Amino acid sequence: MTTSTGVAAASKAVGTAQTRREGLAKVTGAARYAGEVPHAELAHGWVVLSTVTRGRILAVEDAPVRQMPGVIAVLHHQNAPRLEEGFVGTLGPDASAQMLQHDRVPYAGWPVALVVAETSEQAREAADALVVRYDTEPHDVGFAAGHPDSYTPDATPVGPARTEKGDVEGELAASAVVVDEQYETPEQHHSAMEPHAAMARWDNGRLEIVDSSQGTFVTANDLAKLFSLDPSAVRVRAEHVGGAFGSKGQMRAHLVLAVMATTVIGRPVRIALTRRQMYSLVGHRSPTAQRVRLGADAEGRLRVLDHTSLSRTSQLDEFIEASANFGRSMYDADAHRTVNSVVKLDVPTPNFMRAPGEAPGSFALESAVDELAWKCGLDPIELRARNEPEVGPVSGLPVEARGLMACFHEGARRFGWADRDPRPGLRREGRWLLGTGTAGAGFFVGAFPSQAALTAEADGSFTVRIAASDVGTGARTALAQVAADALDVDAARVRVRIADSDFGNAWLGGGSMGTRSWSWAVLAAARELREILVPGAELPAEGVTVRSDTTEAVAGQAAREHHSHGAQFAEVAVDVSSGEVRVRRMLGIFAAGRIINPLTARSQFIGGMTGGLSMALHEEAIRDRTTGALANPDFAGYHFAAHADVPRIEADWVEVPDPNDPVGIKGIGEIGIVGAAAAIANAVWHATGVRHRTLPIRPDRVLLAGEGPGESA
Repeated sequence: MTTSTGVAAASKAVGTAQTRREGLAKVTGAARYAGEVPHAELAHGWVVLSTVTRGRILAVEDAPVRQMPGVIAVLHHQNAPRLEEGFVGTLGPDASAQMLQHDRVPYAGWPVALVVAETSEQAREAADALVVRYDTEPHDVGFAAGHPDSYTPDATPVGPARTEKGDVEGELAASAVVVDEQYETPEQHHSAMEPHAAMARWDNGRLEIVDSSQGTFVTANDLAKLFSLDPSAVRVRAEHVGGAFGSKGQMRAHLVLAVMATTVIGRPVRIALTRRQMYSLVGHRSPTAQRVRLGADAEGRLRVLDHTSLSRTSQLDEFIEASANFGRSMYDADAHRTVNSVVKLDVPTPNFMRAPGEAPGSFALESAVDELAWKCGLDPIELRARNEPEVGPVSGLPVEARGLMACFHEGARRFGWADRDPRPGLRREGRWLLGTGTAGAGFFVGAFPSQAALTAEADGSFTVRIAASDVGTGARTALAQVAADALDVDAARVRVRIADSDFGNAWLGGGSMGTRSWSWAVLAAARELREILVPGAELPAEGVTVRSDTTEAVAGQAAREHHSHGAQFAEVAVDVSSGEVRVRRMLGIFAAGRIINPLTARSQFIGGMTGGLSMALHEEAIRDRTTGALANPDFAGYHFAAHADVPRIEADWVEVPDPNDPVGIKGIGEIGIVGAAAAIANAVWHATGVRHRTLPIRPDRVLLAGEGPGESA
């Protein structure tokens, strides 16, 4: 049998487990990351960071440093190239990009100079020797609920800052059962395996960049605007990216400064950040202070859901960790209010980190829902079932392909939930108290316009070109599978080239929208190509190429509630004599639409769940109020889950058909972390009878809380 492409029909690729196409290159060291790509006459830059938290630069004493061996240039606010004032990037206003443009110091770790030298060792030595004098000013880095300077903006990066329906106070007063509690999450950092690096050079009037980027097209456009260049004069490539979690979704200091340096010295320049530098230069997740008020009738049906959240931002930019947004789609209630507030402090600008808003928001709301279920005398899953919405709880839009309860039912069956005694503090194994917990997960489904080129080659193969990014998720492999099925050919006949801004507009790899957005463009191109190919016809040497653009299709989507969902389950053991909490097993069941590659999808889910475990028990950046700087800006002090901390983790999915979706893919990058910390916290309560409402659940907090129903921490 042959198809309209003129080749033998193939078995379907989508839905089959396939190893990553670049896997061999990565494990053998053949894959080169941004910090490893060689170039002739390459110079090296080293970023000098402020040692004060707030003030002005009085002097940069660079004359002695310029005489040091290998030093080529020292850039600072008095001699650096000028950038566009009031810069607004793809993701919004970005005053943090205005480096070396003024004498102000807005936070500890702000770039105040760049030393460029022949080797990275020479650049680092010179940077350490550079003397910068400051006029310091009083600073405020103290984040806490009720900060007097907090305010509620009009909008967040992902929707309105405030929504409200019904009489919240009236319904709360009339509720038979009420939960009113406060929750706290700390500052957290992305900690991608690959530190940020970039190489910049000019080539015949065109700026060539190799960067560790989640979106080459977005980065190229933003660079062009920041440096007042024509967009066609900038090319960004990011062949391999070693993790990102949101930290590589927009321009960072290393890239902006590398472009400045190559412009000044006329040679290629590479800047690779150290791990410590990343703690002030690539963003983080803001701490949050949240309050959740739930009111229910005697049968456990919600009369009110009231969720408020405070996060912090810098004095430069307004970024809101929209934690209160999580509940807008999860559960129905007669009265529903969500409010996201923020306070500006003398800290670096936070930014998107895996499941921004949903990760900390789900910890608070899903912990409160678990407590409400206990107070109502209901199983936590049953309480959620009684509050399933028929339309969007806030939006009123149609709800389609909602899979939350399907995930809970399958997860309960596989986890053995029916055998659970709901009473806390009863199970013991030697010195360990045992408990189990569950929590719901949800993450919105979106798409952005993307372009793709698809070529039918003369040799019978096909080449996809799209400015997608692969941050370790297996995007190349997934797009090859999508293209192969759309063309009805074997996946081995499809080559995929990605991560080059010259390939056209494509959304960055973030927000669980990458594969969905890119696949839409690939599908459109494949359909058009099949229409014009003549079976058996000889193709020209250059092949036949079609180009797709999904701008109109994406804009034409009908308004509706569209989310991925999941149910998280955890079992923990708690030693109340030492305060140690060990997670023994986790299970996540997800409804995330069409799964392209089960092998890499399961890895994504497990990775997210591991991040949730790390969030629950380990991760906490501590900011010194006296100095304004982080007290633990390295892996020795900023703890996250290691192999020994990670138990048996299982992840699977349920099929929830969505006939009205043109792609069928919902996105899986974020949903795995959502609700995971809450499931663990709920399991700790079930083990000990103590509610922990502040993350992480450290041993000292367990010891201080003691054990026994009615306690809280």
